[in-house]
Amino acid sequence: MSQSLLRALTILLSLGQDARSLDQLAGELGVHKSTVLRLLQTMESQRFVTHDSQHQYVLGSRLFELANRALEQRDVRTLARPHLSTLNTTTGQTIHLATYESGDAIYIDKFDAIQSVRMYSRIGRPAPLHCTAVGKVLVAAQPRTEWRAIAERLDYRKFTDRTIRTPEHYLAELELVATQGYAEDHEEHESFVNCIGVPVRNGTGTVVAAVSMSVPDMLLDHDQVLAELPRVRAAADAISAELGWTPSHTATKGQL
Repeated sequence: MSQSLLRALTILLSLGQDARSLDQLAGELGVHKSTVLRLLQTMESQRFVTHDSQHQYVLGSRLFELANRALEQRDVRTLARPHLSTLNTTTGQTIHLATYESGDAIYIDKFDAIQSVRMYSRIGRPAPLHCTAVGKVLVAAQPRTEWRAIAERLDYRKFTDRTIRTPEHYLAELELVATQGYAEDHEEHESFVNCIGVPVRNGTGTVVAAVSMSVPDMLLDHDQVLAELPRVRAAADAISAELGWTPSHTATKGQL
């Protein structure tokens, strides 16, 4: 590797920890200040670094642009697949991954239960927003100012006796989901099937997908499914970490 390139990268890594003066950077690199200054001037001309009135150097705006572009280029389905597979193997249950696209929750990946029981869901098809865990998570992650408009446009098709049937009930459910940080489908979409869903976030903390686990109650009852929430959340958090998220990016732990 070019010595100049290595020094420039070392400077960026150092500034990633905290602001540095010219003297500090020269000391860390073990070279004369004039050598570091030339590198800094070149990097500053391209907005990779900048300095304040006290001549303290910090990372520049170009790095923020590149970081955001890098995160945008990471495909959530590809990154999620190993984690979903592991969750499917360890729980033995049906695992879904869904995203919010043009007002619909779309299943973009699915791992069927290891047992013979199969869910009706299909990759590429929409998940009803009012009665699926992924649908509730993805809508609850939208700006609150949009909730009512979304709630009022739904047709509230009745799938089971537990299906939410009114906008007001749905809005109350979204508040619950946003507060507790996960959603439930308690036999609302398919009779005798319970489901829990949690958000997947990108590097800015924005919810970009939802992971869910669905289980027929002949295998696990409602409380037993809820007991699996830490595993589902751990899988979603691992995917989020791949996308650049850290818990500190979420304003309030346990909220969407």
